[in-house]
Amino acid sequence: MTISIGEKLPDATLRTVTPDGPADSSTSELFGGRKVVLFGVPGAFTPTCSLNHLPGFLENRDAILASGIDEIVCISVNDHHVMSAWAKAAKADGKIQFLADWDGAFTKALGMDIDLGVAGLGVRSKRYSMIVDDGEVTALNIEDERGKATKSGAAALLDQLG
Repeated sequence: MTISIGEKLPDATLRTVTPDGPADSSTSELFGGRKVVLFGVPGAFTPTCSLNHLPGFLENRDAILASGIDEIVCISVNDHHVMSAWAKAAKADGKIQFLADWDGAFTKALGMDIDLGVAGLGVRSKRYSMIVDDGEVTALNIEDERGKATKSGAAALLDQLG
């Protein structure tokens, strides 16, 4: 069952790379007491994610933060090394927080998992964006067209914040 507006994010542990090395954080630590834009992608370095989805959030970062958002977070079913390398390659390091859902547990608990084995990717995340206020989903945008980042993109999300 896919998470819905008004529901709390599931408890999960996600990983990131800090200057001191890999670090685990719980969803309650990451999203509790804050207003966060979270967007999920099928894979770091994949074409639509790298050319359409992530750039929109980078380009609109200041406007998103100016509308009362504390942080923008990108998550993918990848390991923390890959997410860290993608952040650096995209020049997004320090601008957007990149989180690794290395085992897909968070993605599965959200009901956002999808089997992309036909494309050689295995079980990954659907493309989505959401606004999370103190751990509760207040807006949810799930992309329904493959290879697109319009419904879940930064421009659509900015309209919801407006």
